Amino acid sequence: MQAADFLPYLGWIIAGGFTLGALGIAASFQTTRMKIKNGYPLEGMWGQSLKPGSDKQSAERIVLLTQENAQLRAELGAVKDRLANVERIVTDGGYHLGAEIDALRERALEGLKDKGAA
Repeated sequence: MQAADFLPYLGWIIAGGFTLGALGIAASFQTTRMKIKNGYPLEGMWGQSLKPGSDKQSAERIVLLTQENAQLRAELGAVKDRLANVERIVTDGGYHLGAEIDALRERALEGLKDKGAA
C-alpha cells in the first residue's frame, strides 16, 4: 500500500485521534471529580498534595478518635493494675496460705498424737 491509498481515510484517522484525546481528558476529569466527591486528597503531577483532605467532619472524627483512644488507654491501665493484683494474690498469697494451712494441720495432728486421740 502506498501513502496515497490512506488519503480517503485521513479524515477518519484524524477524527479518531481527536476522539481518543477527548475521551482521555474526560476520563481524567471524571477521576478528579470522583476523588473530590469522596474526599480523597488531590495529587499533582509528581505526587505532591494539591488539596489536603481535611474538613470539619475530618476534624471532628479526629477529636472523637483521640478521646476514644484516651479512654481505651485509661481502661488498659486499669486492666493492667487489676492483672498485677491478681498475679500478686495468686503467686504470693496462695502459696503462703497453702503452706500455713498445711502447717496448722500438722500441728493439729501432732497435738492429737500427743493426747493419744490420733
